[in-house]
Amino acid sequence: MEQKRVFSLLVDNTSGVLSRAAGLFTRRGYNIDSITAGETMDSRFTRITVVVHGDDLILEQIEKQLRKMVDVVDVKKLEEGVSVCRELVMIKIRATVEERQAIIAVADIFRAKVVDVGMESMIIELTGNQSKVDAFIQLVSDYEILELARTGVTGLSRGSDDVKFF
Repeated sequence: MEQKRVFSLLVDNTSGVLSRAAGLFTRRGYNIDSITAGETMDSRFTRITVVVHGDDLILEQIEKQLRKMVDVVDVKKLEEGVSVCRELVMIKIRATVEERQAIIAVADIFRAKVVDVGMESMIIELTGNQSKVDAFIQLVSDYEILELARTGVTGLSRGSDDVKFF
């Protein structure tokens, strides 16, 4: 049975590490739903969050292959309920003066922020879990969406029990 899995990788902050991690998936024919990466508080390390789909066997193989990578320091499965996952979306919507207030009202319901207003458009920023982001996009799709950018999922496990210190 296909399921979604979110992996959080702590990797050495070296040149090409993201490319090598993504290459692991392409070489084996696995599809990446989303991938995000950024330096951690310790500049020696980067956190990469990868979202993939597959059956139990494929997901187990992916995890084993990730753990074998030279640059990988730690691999965590971010399970629902014991982790916090979020995504950022920015949406540019065509908005007349008459439509702006209605769009702002929808944004307020989702605790989204209007980050830019032009003569004929506005940009809205929203952070939340994937279902919240999807629901917001669905609601504003009645307006003309000019551009949309999603960051992909990023996340951390709850608590401090499994934090690695180096």
